[in-house]
Amino acid sequence: MIRLYSLFALLDLALLVVALIDCLATEEFAIRALPRVVWVLLILLFSPIGPIAWFIAGRPARPVRLSNGTTWRPGSGFPESERPARRGPLAPDDDPEFLRGLAASRREDAELMRKWEADLRRREADLRRREAAVEPPDDQN
Repeated sequence: MIRLYSLFALLDLALLVVALIDCLATEEFAIRALPRVVWVLLILLFSPIGPIAWFIAGRPARPVRLSNGTTWRPGSGFPESERPARRGPLAPDDDPEFLRGLAASRREDAELMRKWEADLRRREADLRRREAAVEPPDDQN
């Protein structure tokens, strides 16, 4: 039984050392999920969970070999020569048809606003006339 525990302790120590060396040797920008200092603390304080978490979630993602023979590194984006072709406008404000419809809509809205303002002025004038006709003369006793 003691041999089994010592074997687990040795495996835990080896996992801890390998994970710590790997974490410290990895470039700062390539580390995923957490800053390096947090990963080191997780590896040292929460053994064997910390080293396992480092290998699963903290290490840099591996490059992927594409079907055309080139390799793509996650986070590197597309080289300009391999950027996907644009198939139409990306956003509504890049679409000329949308912008033309927007200008027509603005003209319609402005015309509607002018009609509402004229109607409001007419109603206010009618209300003032009615109030002036209904008001009794001032009694000065």
